[in-house]
Amino acid sequence: MSLNSYIEKKVCIITTDGRNLVGVLASHDQTTNLVRSSSPFHFPQQLPPRPPSVLKNTVERVIRTPDDSEPSAEVPLGLYIVRGENVCLVGLVDEPLDASINWTAVKGDPIGTTKH
Repeated sequence: MSLNSYIEKKVCIITTDGRNLVGVLASHDQTTNLVRSSSPFHFPQQLPPRPPSVLKNTVERVIRTPDDSEPSAEVPLGLYIVRGENVCLVGLVDEPLDASINWTAVKGDPIGTTKH
């Protein structure tokens, strides 16, 4: 599925290091694959790198564990570029539901990373 249908819509991105980024998808660039393909290194077992995504009005949601006395937080990041190789998941945000949640009161376990 192409990310084109998500342009100018609020999305949530989960990164390979477990970060939760929420913002409006401004663009994604297919030409990054061409830049990366000129690398002198060749790893035939790996998939080609994915293009970066650009988010506007981005916040990082830092969800604290239930035993942490500090509240969870939304850290404003503004305009933010996420390299395609760091993206694990992109999904549309249900904006009315998202606006109804007090994210500072949400507690949960860390997502964890996908890198080993």
